[in-house]
Amino acid sequence: MPFQIIRDDITRVKADAIVYAEDPKPAAGGTESAVCEVDGEAVVTPVFAMPAKYRIQTAGPAWIDGRHGEWEILASCYRKPLQLAEQLGCGSIAFPLIFAGTDGFSKQH
Repeated sequence: MPFQIIRDDITRVKADAIVYAEDPKPAAGGTESAVCEVDGEAVVTPVFAMPAKYRIQTAGPAWIDGRHGEWEILASCYRKPLQLAEQLGCGSIAFPLIFAGTDGFSKQH
C-alpha cells in the first residue's frame, strides 16, 4: 500500500481507521484519559460521524524535557495503532501529527 501525506481535517479523511490522539492533559472533568490509561497504548473506540470503520485512540506523552521516555511513548503512539489496524484487517489508516504543537511536542523538538 502506498504511503500518502494529506493535509486535511482528519475527521473528513476516508480511511478504514482514523487515529485520534488523547490530550495528555485532559480538561477538568474530562473522560478521555479513562479510555487509554497507559501512555502509548491504543484502543478501538466508537467512530461517531467519522468516515471510517474504526476509530483508534492512543494516549500520548506530554513533553517534559525529553528525558522521561517521551520519544519512546510517541513512537508507540504510531506503532500500536498500526498493529491494531493490521489485526482489524484495515487497508488504510489516517494519523494526525500526534502531539505536535499545543498538545505537547513543539516544533523545536
